[in-house]
Amino acid sequence: MIIEYRMLLTSHLTTRKQDMESKSNPSPSLEEKLAKEIKDIKDKATKDGLTKREIRELFLNYVKSQEAPKSRCNFGLPMKILLVSLLPIILAIATMVLNAEFDMTKLKEDFIGSKCLVDNNAILMEAARPLVECDVCKNLKQVPIVYDLDEKTFVEKYAYSNVPALVKGATKNWTAMDTFSFKFLKDIYTKTPDALQSVEEECQFFPYKTEFHTLEEVFEMPEARANFEEGQKNWYIGWSNCNGDVAEILRKHYQRPHFLPKDSESSSLDWLFMGGSGPGAFVHLDYVQRPSWQAQIKGRKSWTLVPVPECEHVCVPMNITVEKGDIILIDTNQWYHSTFVHPGEISITIGSEYD
Repeated sequence: MIIEYRMLLTSHLTTRKQDMESKSNPSPSLEEKLAKEIKDIKDKATKDGLTKREIRELFLNYVKSQEAPKSRCNFGLPMKILLVSLLPIILAIATMVLNAEFDMTKLKEDFIGSKCLVDNNAILMEAARPLVECDVCKNLKQVPIVYDLDEKTFVEKYAYSNVPALVKGATKNWTAMDTFSFKFLKDIYTKTPDALQSVEEECQFFPYKTEFHTLEEVFEMPEARANFEEGQKNWYIGWSNCNGDVAEILRKHYQRPHFLPKDSESSSLDWLFMGGSGPGAFVHLDYVQRPSWQAQIKGRKSWTLVPVPECEHVCVPMNITVEKGDIILIDTNQWYHSTFVHPGEISITIGSEYD
């Protein structure tokens, strides 16, 4: 039900974005309309049994989840003007929904004084997101499953079409399949100088529903919890690696997917996700530069893909399970997605973007 209301919130923001995108300053009537719609969502959620705490967490998670890389500033001046004008609306809605108070003076100083003018959090990124053409998904009922994918087919059907695909058995000859483990990754990061610090200061760390604040804290957990022994609290986290020494070690154990064109430019970042049985990433869009691939190194993980709000009338949600050795191809900027780790072996995924 939380996912249902998160999508409802996104849908209303997208509709109001369409109303406002031709205006440098939203009119009072649009502000009132948006505020009323968010209040209606809150009232409906309450009526359907969500607690005040759940509603508050819904809004906070929507605002705070999946922040874009700290160094990226993707807003042009017209969009900055629009977002400046939207700030009072967002704060008014937050006050109404969360019954929270805000220090306007401090917010104004932080907002105007920041390097990017606004932090690239999910609610502002959603407001700035280009609308998607829905033709690509309107006849898609399930994620295509592909065997023996070659470069030509990849380029023609999947590379830049926004059509997701599951490539079976695509990690043949990768030593990562036998080498990667919690202990292996812990040893790399704790023994490589400045590796943990670089994740904290230069990369991204996703705690999801855990209490961890840094990757260092993850690797300090008791061995019993790391091994998911009975009675221990479950965990699932993700992070990006931008440490060159760590990347060099990781890439000894995996190669670029064989179907990528030889002249395709790969990202310098590795993305890693690791954890035990249960919910993984909550439903969200990413705000990365390019489409991506993710290889399932250990365990089994199911993905739920949901079309963006403007395509809901012609496209349908889809589910796909990624087995050990499979690679999923997906433009995470175009598809809302969440993941679920199946019982059994720890799930470890590594991926990157491609051009």
